[in-house]
Amino acid sequence: MDTMSRRRVAGVFLLGVAVAACAAQPPTAGKQPGLLKSQFIFEKAPFPQCHASTIAESKGALVAAWFGGTRERHPDVGIWVARNDGKGWSEPVEVANGVQDAKTRYPCWNPVLFQPKDAPLLLFYMVGPSPSRWWGMVMTSEDGGKTWSKPRRQPEGFLGPVRNPPIPLADGSLLCPTSTEDQGWRVHFERTDARALKWERTEPVNDGKDFAAIQPAILVHAGGKLQALCRTRQKKIAATWSEDGGKTWGKLSATALPNPNSGIAATNLADGRFLLVYNHTPKGRTPLNVAVSHDGKTWQAALVLEDQPGEYSYPAVLQASNGRVHITYTWRRQRIKHVVIDPRRLVLRDLPAAP
Repeated sequence: MDTMSRRRVAGVFLLGVAVAACAAQPPTAGKQPGLLKSQFIFEKAPFPQCHASTIAESKGALVAAWFGGTRERHPDVGIWVARNDGKGWSEPVEVANGVQDAKTRYPCWNPVLFQPKDAPLLLFYMVGPSPSRWWGMVMTSEDGGKTWSKPRRQPEGFLGPVRNPPIPLADGSLLCPTSTEDQGWRVHFERTDARALKWERTEPVNDGKDFAAIQPAILVHAGGKLQALCRTRQKKIAATWSEDGGKTWGKLSATALPNPNSGIAATNLADGRFLLVYNHTPKGRTPLNVAVSHDGKTWQAALVLEDQPGEYSYPAVLQASNGRVHITYTWRRQRIKHVVIDPRRLVLRDLPAAP
């Protein structure tokens, strides 16, 4: 083959690679109204797997955390943190692990970041051999996640938020959405102060039988009415409502939204609407979707964050002080992805039928 022929073959090959690469891109690479940015928090890390991210705004920076290690449940899994002060994400740093003594180390799980008003940044997480035997831990940061206090174990019987952040109540206390897995999957709620020092809790909302539900996310409605959306094993997102500021809750009921037994994230938007990030499927962990609602009951499709084969799961969501919405989620257990949305520009449409 002469030089010109080789160049032609090479050109055709490269063109084919480019076309294939474009075809393999997730929807985030296309133009979806309201989607401003999609990037990885890190490209390389000292751990092979990661999961269960969380995000908060503190001291003018974004702070993200997740658990990372050999694999979920492995004793070397710790809590990792990265910061973004507007110039890009910092290198991940391990801030907590499950070392108990010279011979015993347990995995860490499900970090939750939350910035209370006029108090340090809170980092809740779990430590233990499994979700049915873990316990709650908390750390604080006075400088926006640059440095952290020593870990403190929660009082016996309290976990803190297990997946989604607490919401502040009118009296300054925090209402934590939580759940247990030792007697079936049951949802309950815990109340604490802004420094996570004093605790009280509700009774479980469900018995773990009609609905096996965990990891609630709280939405605040007009008049102080609260709604919690929950992950379940029944292939549907379930909801429960409170009329008294989270002291008591109604019976769980199925929504029209599918759930493949995977974590969800939801938040109030500043314009009065609600935003939900979830897998719009009853099985598997793709696609990963964003939906918006005016009442928490009827939802409309807004974005498809991922729809390729693989796992895209356990989202976290935050509306920052500038109005932008930040979402982080697990990307194939290999990386944590960060998406930025302008909710004013979202184009809403009817939800597709779940596959």
